[in-house]
Amino acid sequence: MKHPVDIHVGKRIRQRRLLLNTNQQQLSDQVGVNYQQVQKYETGMNRVSASRLWVIAKVLNVPVSFFFEGLNDQPLANTRKSDFPVDIMTDKEALELLRAYYTIPENQRRRLFDLARALSEAA
Repeated sequence: MKHPVDIHVGKRIRQRRLLLNTNQQQLSDQVGVNYQQVQKYETGMNRVSASRLWVIAKVLNVPVSFFFEGLNDQPLANTRKSDFPVDIMTDKEALELLRAYYTIPENQRRRLFDLARALSEAA
């Protein structure tokens, strides 16, 4: 059975990997495991040992504490049901949209933001 802490740590690994635009194979090569193992870490199926987490933190250029940030802010069991992802920063499409958004010049970005807000209110 997956432990909620392992799931949280896995989500944070995935979030950071996606923010760096790194795929599972690239991360696994740098960490010294196969990509299936990275998949299992990211889903919480397998626990990440302390030494492996330390290596992953170095490869992803974050402190080890990064993987535990926000853990106390969430209930241990995810009971919330919604169409909106619980952790939007683990959604690949959302991260790609965020990256693209910040490449847009400031004045155009503001207009796009206003448009998105108006469309979401109309729905």
